[in-house]
Amino acid sequence: MFSLERLRALDAVAVHGTIARAAESLHVTASGVSQQLAKLERESGHRLLEPYGRSVRLTHAGKVLAAHAARVCAQVAEAEADLADLQDEILGPLRLGGVGSSLRALLPEVLTALTASHPRLVPTVVDGEVVELVPGLVGGELDLLLIESWSTRPIRLPQGLAVRTLVVEDVQLAVPDAHPLAGRERVGLAELGGLGHATGAAVWASCPVGTEPYEGLTQALREVGLEPEVRYQVTEYATQLALVRGGLCVSLVPEMAQRPCPPGVRFVPVRPAVRRTVQAAWRSRGESPAVRACVAALAQEAQGRSAGARMAQVQEEPAAGG
Repeated sequence: MFSLERLRALDAVAVHGTIARAAESLHVTASGVSQQLAKLERESGHRLLEPYGRSVRLTHAGKVLAAHAARVCAQVAEAEADLADLQDEILGPLRLGGVGSSLRALLPEVLTALTASHPRLVPTVVDGEVVELVPGLVGGELDLLLIESWSTRPIRLPQGLAVRTLVVEDVQLAVPDAHPLAGRERVGLAELGGLGHATGAAVWASCPVGTEPYEGLTQALREVGLEPEVRYQVTEYATQLALVRGGLCVSLVPEMAQRPCPPGVRFVPVRPAVRRTVQAAWRSRGESPAVRACVAALAQEAQGRSAGARMAQVQEEPAAGG
């Protein structure tokens, strides 16, 4: 009979790749994980780990048993979730993270409503880029993320995460009012290569290298034969828009990040179209009642925002023949 704690230790090593990271995810010491694995090797009669550089890796027997361990741990997590559902209590910590523009647009009203309905819920929030936050979600330091994925560079998420799409929105070109493209109904991205530095069109602002917005911008321009000159790498879209207003650069900005917008900035749709998808992501084996309630509330908030945006668009369109 294999101990559940030992199977959890093996599963954690298989997921995280090292004993140290496995220990962090389980909130135990590395020596404790090593001891559990040594006992599991004796119980199984097989060597489960072997040296690999300065770390370790699973042997063939280790991989076989780890696959079973993953299924056992998933079933136990599902049983724990089912028991939690019997009480239907939404309480305790709810550790959230996400990209700033999505947090600002979707989260405040959701958390206000959730904490009013469930006073024992204790949410905490950190902002950051997807590439920085996903390891914390996988490792158990976070419970739920708001992540973004650009159509020009779809995100690749690790196994074991569940996602729900909340918003699909256009990404538009932000230019200063005096820019020669400011009055256009739509701009071909390839046109930006024909404008000189004096107009600021050849200079870009974007989020830092490696983030989804930076890589999405780079790929969008490369698809039309251009290489962006990104002089301004700043995380906040508000700062990017301030730079655009000053005539220093242009930027690709998703719709939710366009507010608040400083005066003197215009947004122009681009061709080919670029879109951003915002999703909620959580560990499929860590779906607590609090996570489910927050995801449902976020989906409702996103739906309400989309309906409001469509209504505003209809109201702004002139009547036919007017």
